[in-house]
Amino acid sequence: MRAFVTALTLLVVAAAPATAAAPAEAAAAVAAVGPQPGTFTGKGFDTCTAPSQAAMDAWLTASPYRAVGVYISGASRTCAQPNLTATWVADQTRKGWRLIPIELGYQAPCGTRTPKMSADPATARGQGRTAADSAAAAATALGIGAGSTLYNDIEQYPSNASCRAAVLSFLSGWVERLHTRGYLAGMYSSGSSGITDVCAAYDDTRYLRLDQIWIAWWNGVADTDGGTYCADDRYADQQRLHQYAGDVTETWGGVTMKIDRNYLDVRAGTPPATWSVTVDNATSGGFSAGAAWGASAYSGQRYGADYRFATPVAASDVAWFRASLPATGAYEVSVWYPADPGYNDRTPYLVATTTGNRSVAVDQRTGGGRWVSLGVFTLAAGAGDKVGVSRWSAGTGYVVADAVRITRV
Repeated sequence: MRAFVTALTLLVVAAAPATAAAPAEAAAAVAAVGPQPGTFTGKGFDTCTAPSQAAMDAWLTASPYRAVGVYISGASRTCAQPNLTATWVADQTRKGWRLIPIELGYQAPCGTRTPKMSADPATARGQGRTAADSAAAAATALGIGAGSTLYNDIEQYPSNASCRAAVLSFLSGWVERLHTRGYLAGMYSSGSSGITDVCAAYDDTRYLRLDQIWIAWWNGVADTDGGTYCADDRYADQQRLHQYAGDVTETWGGVTMKIDRNYLDVRAGTPPATWSVTVDNATSGGFSAGAAWGASAYSGQRYGADYRFATPVAASDVAWFRASLPATGAYEVSVWYPADPGYNDRTPYLVATTTGNRSVAVDQRTGGGRWVSLGVFTLAAGAGDKVGVSRWSAGTGYVVADAVRITRV
């Protein structure tokens, strides 16, 4: 089996904001019928520009296709999109078409397409959240409501360890934010790069799992098999789309279009409920630290009224954040700290996982005043010390303990 590295060459749409064609007020009056693509097994197609109503009607009558991919957002789109409005969306779904909404924006840092996501995993994760916000806003404006699956298109890239970490972190941000917005999270990529990386990380708790995958593998077979790119037991519960042929020209009902062919086996679902807790250094019963930890309100980047700080020392003196978790499971741990040139460039955060403490070093000289993800960890149910800041640092400058956020994924 071989991967086709440019599987979505023809699947791009205009760089103009999607909301220009479909204002939010229009979506309030005209909306798609049900979640998209919802529960569906069968053939679909995608093409550069959303087709005219006449073309869609002709193909609905004569072709074997009942799903159509449409690019709703993303800075990497290039085709004009005069037809893609909330009215167009509602008309297609009312007549029986299923829609595959796609974001084409940030690309792998090691790939050739732009704009590229950051090679830094933490920054890439934030960009994934931003992309999700953009896609969700575009979907809402078009009347594609909550419960629909939005697919992020990451074109083929020459995967390596650092690039893989960036892509998987980006997709984790995509999943996290779409779930909070009420959407399911999908991803399109070539079998040899993005799909291979996502499926290999299926059980890796550092990353959030997608709801659906769209496999670009032009083997000509209309099924959802992933071949050697994705094991059969991964994304196995009606969670796959397969782009099995591309750059083909077909005529149905007297209308000719250049398309890519897809086969879908997907089902509607509900994004998992998000449980989250934030613990500040001032949270009653949620923080403990030794006498060496001072308090300061110096930085305007602080979370809450103040934060705690201490000089590094080669001894165990951990400031702990305590929380009560509803169940043992995977949780994303994020930290907030004010950044300053005088703070520590290798502050050790300790995460109390079910298999022991995990240490993650953070440069507190940069990136402050926002939530910074340490990753996803398996944490135990119940109350206890969950995240700590250690003074035992190989870096220089004050170590800071301000706030942590723990989110179930």
